[in-house]
Amino acid sequence: MATTGNAEATVGHGELIEAVDRALTTRGRVILTGPAGAGKTVLAGAVAGAAEARGETVLRLAPEAADRSLPEAGAAALLASVPGAALDRLAGPQRAAVALLCRETDAPRAGRDDVALRLAVVEVLRSLAVAEPLLIVLDDAQWLDPESAGLLRFALRLTPPGVRLLAAECDRGGTPVAEALCGPGTPAVRVPPLGADEVAELLVRHGLPARLAGRIHQASGGNPRLALALGHSLAEAGDGCAHHADTLPVSGPARQVTRRLLAEAPDRAHPALLLAALTGRPTTALLRRAGRPDAEAELAEAERAGLVTVGQDGTVTFTAGALPTVLAADAGWPERAAGHAALAAAVDDPVQAVRHRALAVDLPDERLAGELGEAAAACRRRGNRALAAELGLLAAERTPVDRPAAEMARLVAAAEDAGWSGRADLARRAARAVLARDAAPADRVRARLAVIDAAGQALADLDETFAHAMADAAGDPALRAAVQLRVAWKLNLSDGDPVRSRAAAAEAGELAKAGGDRVAEAMALTVRARMGRILGDPQAEEILAEALALPAPDVPLGMRNAPQYLAVRHALFDDRSADAREQLLVLLPAVERTGSAEDVFEVLRSLTEVELRSGRCAAGSAHARRALQLTIEAGLSPGPAWYLAAMAEYMGGSFVRAAGYARRGVQASEEERDQVFLSRSLYALGLVELAGGEAAKAVATLRRVADLEAAQQVVDPSVLRWHGELAEALVAADAPAEAAALLDEVRAVAVRLGRSGVVASLDRAQGLLMAAAGEPDAAVVLLAATAERFEGLGLPWERGRTLLALARVERRRRRRAPARAALESAAEVFERAGAAPWVELTRQVPAGTGRGPAPGRGPGAGPEVLTEAEARLALLVGQGASNQEAAAKLFLSVKTVEARLTRIYQKLDVRSRAQLAAALRRG
Repeated sequence: MATTGNAEATVGHGELIEAVDRALTTRGRVILTGPAGAGKTVLAGAVAGAAEARGETVLRLAPEAADRSLPEAGAAALLASVPGAALDRLAGPQRAAVALLCRETDAPRAGRDDVALRLAVVEVLRSLAVAEPLLIVLDDAQWLDPESAGLLRFALRLTPPGVRLLAAECDRGGTPVAEALCGPGTPAVRVPPLGADEVAELLVRHGLPARLAGRIHQASGGNPRLALALGHSLAEAGDGCAHHADTLPVSGPARQVTRRLLAEAPDRAHPALLLAALTGRPTTALLRRAGRPDAEAELAEAERAGLVTVGQDGTVTFTAGALPTVLAADAGWPERAAGHAALAAAVDDPVQAVRHRALAVDLPDERLAGELGEAAAACRRRGNRALAAELGLLAAERTPVDRPAAEMARLVAAAEDAGWSGRADLARRAARAVLARDAAPADRVRARLAVIDAAGQALADLDETFAHAMADAAGDPALRAAVQLRVAWKLNLSDGDPVRSRAAAAEAGELAKAGGDRVAEAMALTVRARMGRILGDPQAEEILAEALALPAPDVPLGMRNAPQYLAVRHALFDDRSADAREQLLVLLPAVERTGSAEDVFEVLRSLTEVELRSGRCAAGSAHARRALQLTIEAGLSPGPAWYLAAMAEYMGGSFVRAAGYARRGVQASEEERDQVFLSRSLYALGLVELAGGEAAKAVATLRRVADLEAAQQVVDPSVLRWHGELAEALVAADAPAEAAALLDEVRAVAVRLGRSGVVASLDRAQGLLMAAAGEPDAAVVLLAATAERFEGLGLPWERGRTLLALARVERRRRRRAPARAALESAAEVFERAGAAPWVELTRQVPAGTGRGPAPGRGPGAGPEVLTEAEARLALLVGQGASNQEAAAKLFLSVKTVEARLTRIYQKLDVRSRAQLAAALRRG
């Protein structure tokens, strides 16, 4: 793998680099293994760079495949990289032997002294390791010629401990060259594949869209080289044509990288691999029945090459989704047809059998087309709408030319199955086929709506599709209602305009009523109720009740758009968490049966939020992880999943990981122009910054949320509760007047709408504002009462945060016992909730007396009072923490710690850490 910059090595491999460095120090020899493109070269380069930074000597050797057949090519290349001074110190016979090896003389090779050559290599390595350790980095060790391997092995046995070897080698059969060089028992470090988050970071570093990360991770299996090649291919081809992970355009460099990976397996394994690539659920038993009696042995060699994994039950799984794609594409038609014919006779699932029979022929066959249609219907019943779409397209392709009506019906059904399952590639393919024929307007509309439904959050670029669909629907109120409903969704999601969205939904409802479509009418009312809630319309609940009274069987537009689901969201907004959770646990199995990944994600999203708010962080985090995995597997837009992951980490995991997820969510939402989840990801980021003491950053981030919410005309503060958080950040950033104005403005709306949970969060911020303004007694009373209200609302995590704020205010009042009691209560709440980062925060707040930090410098606070963030840092440094340790503890950069420490010194009139510690002890 060509090195593309050491910055890549830190993507998912930071700890691995340190582990390799430690092993080299203690053992002197380390082997890196992994498939081609796994990042071995980049990782070895990072280790070598660190050694050079320490002043060590590094020799690099990177043989290529052609070098293996050139005797002593590797040894000559290694010696050619040695500084001339080291060679000049060699004794005469040794220097002559090196000259012959490196072709520095035209003397015949027969006159070379091989013993002198070996001793020369030993002497060179010894001399280079005299002053500083010597590191030899051998990349692609599998291509080292046998003669050079023998020479290097001899030299390494006789060199001192200061001569170290890092050998990287691709997975291959037989005895590894690196193991033979280093000897048995040498630490072998396998470079693991990147996770989906790490793939996202890699893409961002190379200027590629982060929203592609899930699909690219699935297709690359976490192989960095393949991930980058796929990223460039997909960015050039356009994301819309490859919405699903299994159907990425594996072309150009990506196909070449995939072929190189496949070449690591011996030729005898490829027939079994091809059969496995042609079927959806390969097993060794199936491959044996399909004509590969030695399937286990053949696949074992492919497994050693890192291409597949074989489970104990014989299940075969490709390590990267691009592998079966390229295997099938590179095979000729006769080979593929024969494979499908063999599999058709071997599978035990009738649906898969008819699929393979259809793929084994390329001639029209109405009987076969009919069987494919029946198989698609069976998949629909099973909830596998993606496979139903694939079978529907096959049915259309096998339909005889004299049956155009049947072909059209199958194409439209395939398009709708693809739209339901989020398979934008299949939806577009079916829609193109429909539009290329003499289709009725209704069929054209249904095909175009399928493309819109498959696009997920990325609706911003579909204006032409909407326009054509509306034109085709003219004269049919039911069809126009269906189009207008999608317009309403887009106006909210992509345009951030709930007023126009509500108007479009109202029009859709009138059209649906005129067309006799009661389901679409219910959906339109649902959109109106959703937009009404956002806009603070008190009639929103009445409209939702009207929608719930209408029949909505099977919810053809998705459970996420049904009034039943919006009722759950309203329960969540109203802090009726128990009701919301009960309804969601009923909806979850229902949406899992429908086969709609977006519906399942939506229910998991709400379950995550319910569990987190209810103080069950472990359960919430589990739902968030499942939602993220579903997003990756189904190729959904990643912004919503990253927002969920950020909130789960913020409340129950790690502030550092939460910030990373939030930033990815921001980037993905910006790329897809998803205004709704851009606000949410920024909100999550602002929360992390506020918790970490970065008040100024939190203010800037949460102001962006405020601006976005204002642009989207959001009135109801219960939908996204950023208001109290921004007020707290403003107090901490010494902007009490702005905080007071914001609290007054939002409180009036929250009281008018009856949003008691929002009012409580505003009261917490009000208490902190009072404390900063020199009214600690009133602040304590308000914060204590607010903590009790949060308990009554069933929001334990919010209660814990309020108790933590109360403890800090009590400490500033020099009331030791109440401060300790509030802090212990907060810690108990967080521990019961599993809110690990918040438990840690309680440990950073001393419960004793002292000249405590205040969140602002309000009247009566004195000119030298520290802010909350400054106080936490002062306490850590006063207890002996270094700048680096304090930065890690508080989730800050070292530069921020240094700047903040300077301000602390100025405020407390101290000049050293010792004086700071003394000042803190004096209180």
